Amino acid sequence: MTAPVLEFKPESANAFAREVMERSGQNVFACYQCRRCAAGCPVAEETGFITPDRLVRMVVLGDKGAALENDLVWRCVSCYTCGTRCPNDIMTGRITETLKKMAKEEHREILRPRVAHFHDSFMGSALRWGRVNELEMMGFYEMKNFFSDVKRGAYKAIVDELISQAKNFGLPMLKAKRMHVGFARSKGTSEIKGLMKKAEQKKKAHK
Repeated sequence: MTAPVLEFKPESANAFAREVMERSGQNVFACYQCRRCAAGCPVAEETGFITPDRLVRMVVLGDKGAALENDLVWRCVSCYTCGTRCPNDIMTGRITETLKKMAKEEHREILRPRVAHFHDSFMGSALRWGRVNELEMMGFYEMKNFFSDVKRGAYKAIVDELISQAKNFGLPMLKAKRMHVGFARSKGTSEIKGLMKKAEQKKKAHK
């Protein structure tokens, strides 16, 4: 079984690639498809034919739809194995993070809703406190899952999720004293918010 042919879209290729590069800080044009990233990617077996090298190629070719709607964008665990193996230091994990944000901005179909919920909850907590408070983040994460499951009528999934989280994560973390009950705030929260504000301004400049 062969991989699907990638589509070249000259009318949008350069603009799309430039936006991804600016927002991710990665030079996609430096990729020469050696596939060392693909050989080391821990989630490659679960993303079909979409490996880091092919994702970069989608961006270079301007195939925006394929780049924003694929499993790798949502399954990437940001381990940065791709970047450590890349001879040109391209961190595909930062590219997937950028594409994830772009997909949400354009209200495209989210292939892995729970990943999006976790991402939103993590970033929200980090921006509020300058660090992540586990109880708050997980509370928002589970609320997002709850409303999503209610919307599609998956009531059994709600019960299964609560049992699984309590049994496999909540209780073990409490016993190991790794679940912090209080709310801690880091110094420089205003600086973090300022950086995010600049990022938002750059994003608007592309529209």
